[in-house]
Amino acid sequence: MNAQTMTMLSTLLCIAANLSATNALAQRSATGTPTSTIPLFSTEHIGRQGFVHVGGRYVEKDGEHYMQGSMYVDIWEPKESRQPYPIVFLHGAGQTGMYWQQTPDGRPGWAYYLLEQGYTVYMPDFPARGRSIYVPEVDGNLQLRSAERICCSDTAAYTNGNEFGKWPRHDRVSQWPGEGMMGDPTFDAFFKTQVEFAGGSAELIRDAYIALLDRIGSPVILIAHSQGGGIVWPIADARPNLVKGIVGLEPDGPPMQNVNRIDITGRERRNWGPSGLPMTYDPPVSDPSEFALVVEEKPDEPDVVTCYLQQEPARQLVNLRNIPAMITVGDASYHYIYDHCTAKWLNQAGVDTDYLPLGGAGIMGNAHEMMLEKNSDEVIRFVEGWIRDNVR
Repeated sequence: MNAQTMTMLSTLLCIAANLSATNALAQRSATGTPTSTIPLFSTEHIGRQGFVHVGGRYVEKDGEHYMQGSMYVDIWEPKESRQPYPIVFLHGAGQTGMYWQQTPDGRPGWAYYLLEQGYTVYMPDFPARGRSIYVPEVDGNLQLRSAERICCSDTAAYTNGNEFGKWPRHDRVSQWPGEGMMGDPTFDAFFKTQVEFAGGSAELIRDAYIALLDRIGSPVILIAHSQGGGIVWPIADARPNLVKGIVGLEPDGPPMQNVNRIDITGRERRNWGPSGLPMTYDPPVSDPSEFALVVEEKPDEPDVVTCYLQQEPARQLVNLRNIPAMITVGDASYHYIYDHCTAKWLNQAGVDTDYLPLGGAGIMGNAHEMMLEKNSDEVIRFVEGWIRDNVR
């Protein structure tokens, strides 16, 4: 067989293969069902679902009015409601409420797991983000993270810490599904969910969640991740009678400082303790400069920082003292450096807070996106177990 004949035969085989694939796709499309390239999961436990926009106010710009600060909320109600308190999620920076619904490799997310346990779940998109309206020139400048910042540079903190990470324990990262690099299908699916977000929107987020709790009208459990974990405390402080428990998943921290995950240096930032937003202390605090602070003499272990605490007697977060709280952190995450400090501040201020690193429960290898990683079901079982044991 000469080269020309072989080339013609190869071309005919390629055409036949393409026709076969096209026919298979056409047959599948004829049934009205998506192809296998679109990840789907059963929603048999959803009884009802809907959405609502909460909060917001009219603002004037150039002589016309716009709605600022409203928040989109997805709601799933189980077919069989078995839990007295619904779950209200708070996501992180650059995220939206959808990352509670499905993992980037196509598995059901935490929201569906909790629905199976009988919880109603509320999944907002923060104001000025995702499906919540952003008002240009009013809501502040938009920020957007690059792929390099997430996976593939000295500032990488999410998916590929074992290769690029510079923080203590970065070499323990093992739970990200896939290679965690640009071009890997799971990473690409995750990166497509990362959205722009407005700087300085903490007050909008707090006020929208207060409006959501008022709209729900009965007590809830708050589960907050990352950026949301720095705002969850002022929300509960404003509506303590509507919050039965708080779970902080690697919450924004630590109190009174920023920590650089590369060289572990600090500077003042969360000047109200666990948050940069005002909170209710007793004796009262009208300005954060009134806090009398001390720094621990030495860290608890080699991989963590020393914490800012109050001089005794410590001012108390009186509105949170009847709300049980839990803070958890991945054993391979850059947050492991400092999340213990948030728990220490809260306990000193009278908030009953359990600090429960995942590693202490034998759950290993998690970085910052624990709800999306390979063992996400194991993590949410651990979190929900704490809720059952502690929220009364």
